[in-house]
Amino acid sequence: MGLDDKIKNTAEDVAGKAKEGWGKATGNERLEAEGQADQTKADLKQAGENVKDAFK
Repeated sequence: MGLDDKIKNTAEDVAGKAKEGWGKATGNERLEAEGQADQTKADLKQAGENVKDAFK
């Protein structure tokens, strides 16, 4: 389950970066903010996975 979660978190981070970039390119502040929020959420999930790995 750990590797699968890490891959999903990375995919969510990449999607957030793309969404943020698209928002910047089109001047859509809401889309840009959503992209930043997606990246933050992915980072937090990844930090949780790192903590789990530390206790294994």
